Amino acid sequence: MKLSFRWYGKEDGVTLEKIRQIPGLTTIVSACYDTPPGALWREETVKELGRLSGEFGLAFEVVEGLPVHESIKLGEKDRERYIGIYIENLRILARHGIQVVCYNFMPVFGWLRTDLHRRLADGSATLAFDPQVIREKDPEKEELRLPGWTHSTGKEEVGRLLSAYQSLGKEGLRKNLRYFLEAVTPEAERLGLKLAIHPDDPPLPVFGLPRVVSTREDLLAIAKMTESRACGFTLCTGSLGSSPKNDVVRIARELAAMGRVHFVHARNVLLRTDGGFEESGHWSGAGSLDMAAILRALYEEGFDGYIRPDHGRMIWGESGRPGYGLFDRALGAVYLNGLWEAIEKGAI
Repeated sequence: MKLSFRWYGKEDGVTLEKIRQIPGLTTIVSACYDTPPGALWREETVKELGRLSGEFGLAFEVVEGLPVHESIKLGEKDRERYIGIYIENLRILARHGIQVVCYNFMPVFGWLRTDLHRRLADGSATLAFDPQVIREKDPEKEELRLPGWTHSTGKEEVGRLLSAYQSLGKEGLRKNLRYFLEAVTPEAERLGLKLAIHPDDPPLPVFGLPRVVSTREDLLAIAKMTESRACGFTLCTGSLGSSPKNDVVRIARELAAMGRVHFVHARNVLLRTDGGFEESGHWSGAGSLDMAAILRALYEEGFDGYIRPDHGRMIWGESGRPGYGLFDRALGAVYLNGLWEAIEKGAI
């Protein structure tokens, strides 16, 4: 298991100097965050991320994420051009030591929350999702600026995309995912890269958009799209665990047994009776997921990939990017390291 940490580059308030002091950390997870979907990444920027990480004894080996353009997801006439750019970006990353590329195939929103500052009983602040808030919004009539949207969200553009995806439907989206994987996986395999698709976040219907990476059945269907192990998954425990229908331990065991888990986002969530959830501390007792059982399943099935503490609460008066402060993610990293060591030594 390779313990990693997400870093948003030189503008990140959580510096590499601080990150390197977390015990057991070896790897940085980052990306060219200022490049829009469908554009070619600047090779100089990728190289610089690696150089800066190396100065602090850390390896830049995981990219999260390399976005898939909406034209590819929708199967529009210009998708070949965007697939070509995607493949060229993979070549750039491979030249600079990247091992894993995390991406998602979610329509419109890369992830979605309704509250970035939910106050918990212990005084910390966290990300939360309230389905009632989504039900009350009409994205075709109002300007949306919800988390997960990576560029301008004018209501005309949102309305066009929503209509297009609703017409496409789940089977159409799954067909386009297969097309994409058949196009890019052979080159990823040739380059020695592992593609790791991220589950829908949350794995719940929003605005009538189709979902094809939300359930165990979805993930198994994706695994069958290609026999190449270069085509794999980011096992996001919090995303999958946001639906009570998902048995995350079972999913982790099955995908790891196939050799298809290339990256793990480890976090806990506390499920609510109204279908919503709050992101909790990483400890099993803080949420609805058994983190020890999930890691044990991965270990027993031979997982040796990258894992990172995912979203953390804002604690001890820290401020900054919601979900990506230092303190709670550092606690999560140490907790995950402790669990893994105990599992390795047969203590749990």
